[in-house]
This record gives sequence, structure tokens and C-alpha cells, in this order.
Amino acid sequence: MKRKKTRRYISGMIVAVLLFLLCVVQNVNAEDVPAGSELPRLVDDADILTDSEEKELNQQLDTVSEEQECDVIIVTVDSLNGKTVEEYADDYYDDNGYGYGENDSGILFLVAMDDREWNISTSGDAITAFTDAGLAYMEDQFVPDLSDGAYLDAFSKYTSLCDDFLTQAEKGEPYDTGHLPKKKVSLWWIAGDLLIGAMIAFVMAMIKKTKLKSVKSQVTAAEYEKAGSLDLTVRTDHFVNRVVTTRKIERKQESGGSSVHTGSSGKSHGGRSGKF
Repeated sequence: MKRKKTRRYISGMIVAVLLFLLCVVQNVNAEDVPAGSELPRLVDDADILTDSEEKELNQQLDTVSEEQECDVIIVTVDSLNGKTVEEYADDYYDDNGYGYGENDSGILFLVAMDDREWNISTSGDAITAFTDAGLAYMEDQFVPDLSDGAYLDAFSKYTSLCDDFLTQAEKGEPYDTGHLPKKKVSLWWIAGDLLIGAMIAFVMAMIKKTKLKSVKSQVTAAEYEKAGSLDLTVRTDHFVNRVVTTRKIERKQESGGSSVHTGSSGKSHGGRSGKF
């Protein structure tokens, strides 16, 4: 009887210890999981990327998002299910709990393959960081790659641009009208332009040289002058009056900042849409 009681006591202690450890582990895991969306920052429902490309891009998105404290997201879908591309992007962002901090700051890039449309939806502090002019600049960088089917290149450029724009916004002066990033020119293009220019100049010089068959080198400048061709006379100008006409030129003021709209959830969003 004593052995049975001892075994029951030991079994009870083991169960209690296991239950205690399970509770501790659950509490730790709950603390470790960040609040917000349970979805990854890359959702490739249209399956246009390979597994290795998804892994590479997800790491890039996570790094930029955590360093900038702003969710940077990419979503691909086959169909918009009857919604506009703007409505779909806004709802996807709001319904899946994306957003960093109290303002739910983030930027979502949606690509709809059936409709060949894209949309960028901004929220929270990202609305200020990504102005209308800034988003137009970003569009020029990644849309050509989307049109060519180079999806990884397009998404990588988008992510890098988000990093640059968020860094600039931290300085208190977001990229906007009259203040946009300077486009980088490849050194190969510069070298090529210089080479082409030198070749053109050389060819033009050789053509002109062949036309100077009747001209011979002279010792002094006077020998180039035709005898009796120069006859200087005295000439005097008298100032009479002056008429000055002035006209005010109206300069068109370029507006900046971000356009804002309200999504179906009632939250404010900025953004931009287009086709590819």
C-alpha cells in the first residue's frame, strides 16, 4: 500500500511540474509574439515568386520594417473580388491587423494579376512619409519591372525605396514636390556618353579638315588679310532715350503633401494606384 501511495504521489508531482512548465512556456510565447497581424509581411497569393525569392524578400521586408518601426508589406492576389484596387488594399491592411505603434503606421503594396493593377496604401506616420509626389517617383522606379514580369526586382526596389523614404522622413523633411531623390546614373552610361561624344567630335574635325585644301599656314596674321579690304572710318553713337516695359510673371505654386481618404473601416489612408 505504501508503494502505491508513493507512486501516486510521485505521479502527481510530475503532472503538477509539467503543468507548471506548460503555463510558463505559454506565457513566454505570448510575450514574444508581437501584437498585430499574424500574417507575414509578404503574402504571395498569386504565386508569382519562387520559394527562395519569397524567403529573400520576406527577410528584406522584416529588416526594413523593424529598423524603421513601420510595417512594409507586399501582397499579390489573382483577383480583386469585385472591389477597386484601392478598396482591396485598404481593407487588407486594416482587416489583417497590420501597423506599427499606436498609429498603426505602415505601407502596403498590392499587385492584382488578373486586372494588371497595383496600389500602395499608407497608414499612420507613413501617410506623411510617402507624399503624393514621392509615390509618383516610386512608381517610375518599379512599374517598368512589373510590366516586364521582373517581379522580384520590382518588389526589391519598392522595399529599398521605402527604407530611403522613411529615413528621410525621420529627418523632418519627407521627400516631396521639389525635393525628391536624385536618380543615380551608372558609371557605364557616363563613360559611354564621353566616348560617343569624343568620337563625334573627332569625325567632325576630320570632315572640316578635308575641306581646308586651299588654306596654307602663314607666318603672320597680316598675311591672312586681303589688301585694301579693311577701311576704318570714324563712327559716333548718341544716346537719345530709354523705354522700359515691365510685366509681372505669375508663378504657378506647386502643391505638395499627401492626399488622404477614408477606408471602409473608418481609418485614414494615403496612397496611389495604377496599371502595369
